[in-house]
Order: sequence, then structure tokens, then C-alpha cells
Amino acid sequence: MSFDLVRTELTQILTDKSASVVEITPDTVLLNGPLDIDSLDLATLVVTLEEVTGLQPFREGFVLFHTAGELGALFTKAAG
Repeated sequence: MSFDLVRTELTQILTDKSASVVEITPDTVLLNGPLDIDSLDLATLVVTLEEVTGLQPFREGFVLFHTAGELGALFTKAAG
């Protein structure tokens, strides 16, 4: 899975909640950063990505991530 899918789904979440959409790069911090999202939005993003890709990068437990790129990398790793 590429970072592009993370960016696409994250942009959709921001649009759905009428939040301002800023440029999202691999270095964009997801919580307490420039995006108007909270932990529920982040959980929604992860579940959506799991549903779209069929991948479960957190199957064996939580893995810490902070940026959009790190989240994309977790899904890429889960894809093998």
C-alpha cells in the first residue's frame, strides 16, 4: 500500500468533517499536528485502510506511529 492511499483517505475524513484540508506529506504528524483530527478520526482512518486493503498491520499488537508516512509504511510492511 502506498502513502497515496493514506493521503486519500485522510483527505476524505477531513472533508467529511468540514475541516480545512492542508497539504499532507509523508512527514505530516497525524495527532497534535497541522491536521484537525482527533484520536477517533485516526482510529477511523486505520479501520478504513484495513477494510480497503484487507491488511491488518496491528494484528500482533499496536505499533507506534506518528506520521502519515509511518502509517503507510506499516501497511506496506503488512502486505509483505
